[in-house]
Amino acid sequence: MSTNQIPQSSDPSLKPVLPKVVIATTAMLSFISFWRAAAIVLNDLGSSAFYAGAIAEQAIGKAAPWFILAIMLFAYAVRSMYIESCSMFVRGGVYRVVKEAMGSTLAKFSVSALMFDYILTGPISGVSAGQYLTGFLNELFARLHVNLILPINSTSAVFAIVVTIYFWWENIKGIPESSGKALRIMYVTTVMVVVMIAWCILTVWVRGAHLPPLPTQANLTFAPDALGWLRLSSLPHTIALIGILIGLGHSVLAMSGEETLAQVYREVEHPKLPNLEKAGLVIFVYSLIFTAGVSFFASMIIPDAVRPQYFGNLISGLALNFVGPYNLKLGFEGFVVLVGVLMLAGAVNTAIVGSNGVLNRVSEDGILPHWFRHPHPRFGTSYRMLNLVVGLQLLTIILSRGDIFVLGEAYAFGVMWSFSMKGLAVLVLRYKQPGKRDFRVPLNFTVGNVEIPVGLGLITLVLFALSIMNLFTKQVATIAGVAFTLIFFTVFEISEKITLKHGAKHQELDMFNLESDGELTPSALGVRPGNELVMIRNSNALYNLGAVLDRINPRQQDVVVLHLHVLGRAGAGGNEVAQEDLFSVNEQELFTRALSLAEKKGKSIHLAVAPATEKWEGILRAAQSLQSSTIALGLSSWRNIEDEARIAGLAWETLPEPRPNLTLEIYSPDGQEKVFYLGPHAPRLTSKEIDLLHGLWLELSNEVAPEELHHHDVVHIALEELSRNIVNGRRQEIIASLRQHLAEIRDRRKST
Repeated sequence: MSTNQIPQSSDPSLKPVLPKVVIATTAMLSFISFWRAAAIVLNDLGSSAFYAGAIAEQAIGKAAPWFILAIMLFAYAVRSMYIESCSMFVRGGVYRVVKEAMGSTLAKFSVSALMFDYILTGPISGVSAGQYLTGFLNELFARLHVNLILPINSTSAVFAIVVTIYFWWENIKGIPESSGKALRIMYVTTVMVVVMIAWCILTVWVRGAHLPPLPTQANLTFAPDALGWLRLSSLPHTIALIGILIGLGHSVLAMSGEETLAQVYREVEHPKLPNLEKAGLVIFVYSLIFTAGVSFFASMIIPDAVRPQYFGNLISGLALNFVGPYNLKLGFEGFVVLVGVLMLAGAVNTAIVGSNGVLNRVSEDGILPHWFRHPHPRFGTSYRMLNLVVGLQLLTIILSRGDIFVLGEAYAFGVMWSFSMKGLAVLVLRYKQPGKRDFRVPLNFTVGNVEIPVGLGLITLVLFALSIMNLFTKQVATIAGVAFTLIFFTVFEISEKITLKHGAKHQELDMFNLESDGELTPSALGVRPGNELVMIRNSNALYNLGAVLDRINPRQQDVVVLHLHVLGRAGAGGNEVAQEDLFSVNEQELFTRALSLAEKKGKSIHLAVAPATEKWEGILRAAQSLQSSTIALGLSSWRNIEDEARIAGLAWETLPEPRPNLTLEIYSPDGQEKVFYLGPHAPRLTSKEIDLLHGLWLELSNEVAPEELHHHDVVHIALEELSRNIVNGRRQEIIASLRQHLAEIRDRRKST
């Protein structure tokens, strides 16, 4: 409000002091384009292009590029599964979807496996960035005749530790991942990819090349460690399907980042689902060209005898084997290293942000105690969760000693089992919640009244087949992944029981940063004048907010969502009400629902709670202070629409000057809208009234010629005549005519 006082008496000295407003903010109040959403995911998914092909070739031989290509194509199918889950749940991550489909136990198992993925994503990205940087520095030292060779693995591990600690501190301070920063990284990456592909094509054209050997059984040469417990079996060499599944299993790390798509969906702008589909297509095309392209061109350009020495920094190896002057190639390698460090370091940050978000989600549901979400005393972030995640990531880097192949071997467990459980959950929800979907994974057939989701079933089947095969072939991943998952699952189980024992309930409520020092002004809320003020009071009756969000363009007009905390006159004495009285768990639930609705629509809202001693006085003063143009309400439970509008008009007359012209919109649950205007405004004329006005203008315009007569002149004369008649004793006659006119209108409405 413009002041902290609301007058209750004509004597200014008797105005009671009310508490200042509470402005609630959260990280999910701004929305991004599908380009920015794609950039965030590609910073995670695209980073695997720097190491996936090399790790796959080291495990399964020269046919690896074909398996990388197959995984990138399969990733588009998996992405469609994620899009379907997002169409059902705005916050459609693994935990929420699996819980809805198969219960809390399997949801906790899925999150435990997913956490293993996040714990490894940071280290593998940081170590990979270190490998590129170390390889480039060694090349540069050799070129400059500096007698220094940095140890690849140890230097990479140190670099990964430094990067991880840096992003830990950034997240402790609460500096969020920026979609704008991700988009700029993708701009630079795109330049590198275009130059790289053009140079690859030129090199192939000048030197000639052959495609990698086809992925036939004869061309699969498994490294001993790549077969795990099957190394003593003849099955991988005699049954083609098993050999193919093993090859795909060692290539799935090229498919990381899908869960990021579900997390970022909350922030995608309107129209939400179509924009997610566009983002998914951009991600598919980009990752197919980049990740699969790197793997194919590396196989075709880098000599077989030389390629293994570049397995840690494959794109650098490509750069140094192009045609052209060595200095030019070395310069491009430096550009590749710069892009790789930016992108891979961004993936480190994404892993920290993502794991923190998942653990916060679990904590909100009562599985982890709220102790974990206790805010940092200075920065207000959930630092205890960040400490846990980063501590495990640092331990992983130290144990791996910077060996990219050890990390790659361990990585696939968590991502594959989380994908598999997600696929099964979406499949179960087809039958458990068979309602209409805005998006469905293709290939669906109906037999009678039963739907057969062939496409979704095949995706889930392949995911489980790869997960089971990895259990037998990835010893490090199986042992470490199972142990980690069981430990985390046990912690979740024990923690949930302790939390429930202490009386905490499962409640999925958003956490809001509260600011009660400011006043209710456009600058305090960060909104523009002319905003729409939406009043909410019941978390189950937000239809007026939904109607406003459906029609509003957030680029042109802001939406302020205000809950008016009406105090009794006795409660509005000289003492301010505490913040917790204005923003209790009821307001938290109300704003959580409002935020969820805004996320579903993909449009921003600004949240606040304001005190008042009377409903309409508080609403209108808030609109005046915020410089709003429109007020949107739902139906009153005890007052009809016309009475509500009349009381609003009377309250408007008591506002201090300058009084703003306001539009009042009152919505019904069925979406119907009644519009009223508060303050001086041009009337909305019916066609009958317009015809009458035009007829009078026609009749009088000839009489006053050659003077020019306008329609508004006729209205002006008529109003002045009406005013004189009221003053000259015809008041009752005019009122009687008005009553008759209104009665006729009422009768016509009843008859229709």
